[in-house]
Amino acid sequence: MPDPVAPVRFVAVLGPTASGKSALGLALAERAGGEIVACDSQQVYIGMDIGTAKPTADERRRVPHHALDLVRPDEPFHAARWAAVARAAIVDITARGRLPIVVGGTGLYYRALATGLFEAPPPDPAIRARHRAEAEADGVESLHARLAVIDPEAASAIRVRDLVRISRALEVHEQTGVPITTLRRQAAPPGDLRPTVLLLDPPLAALRARITARVDQMISAGFLDEVRALRAAGYGPALKPLQALGYRQLGAVLDGTLSSADAVAETVQATFAYARRQRTWFRKQEAAHRFEDEPRLEEALAMAGGGA
Repeated sequence: MPDPVAPVRFVAVLGPTASGKSALGLALAERAGGEIVACDSQQVYIGMDIGTAKPTADERRRVPHHALDLVRPDEPFHAARWAAVARAAIVDITARGRLPIVVGGTGLYYRALATGLFEAPPPDPAIRARHRAEAEADGVESLHARLAVIDPEAASAIRVRDLVRISRALEVHEQTGVPITTLRRQAAPPGDLRPTVLLLDPPLAALRARITARVDQMISAGFLDEVRALRAAGYGPALKPLQALGYRQLGAVLDGTLSSADAVAETVQATFAYARRQRTWFRKQEAAHRFEDEPRLEEALAMAGGGA
């Protein structure tokens, strides 16, 4: 029999915004002979630099970066497309004898790379309403029992009273005739990627202070001028990327509907709320080395060596 394909190993530095991922990833890349693959849903857009904390020109000279500046703000983009770009970059970096380091905080993008995404049918309000009625009449447990017959693997991973997830799994089966577990497995990427995950998870108080400092730094660096330039280039406020953190608030400043001070305060608050959601997402990440305080470089290097 032929030898199985050797696994492609990479390091992933993940965590919420402003947790120190970029600095750690850059330091690791410089010391370990690595290249960075950005895992950020906003850094893919050309012209959105300051507000996305995109690596600077100097940082890109120091270490090669991939998956940046892929599309214009008015072009569609999605997680599956990013995953294809990231996978190609990881394979290429490895083939050149370098260490791929995926750095970012967009959990959906990372999941698309690591475990895959499947194109689920859209929600059906009628099916969901029926499930809610059945749960009220017979108990959520009865729906869970039904799911256990249809898809034992999915049922074992969902709490007995988690109506939302139970209903979704049943809904997909009713729409497609195929268990949701089977659909996910069919959409999974080849199992040749072997990540070593370093997860930065600072306490909330420290995270809020970092976010506040970062937003202030962005404003000082010309964030408002960046939004103004995007508007001048024809990218209107209704575009999804221009609704991103900070861009929406500073767009309101340009429109005269929000003061600069209020825009900064709202950006800090919205970013902090987003960071809390990121923490919740990444805390479900399995097999990760977790750090409340940013790890010492030597410690991180030792762990990264397991992924090189």
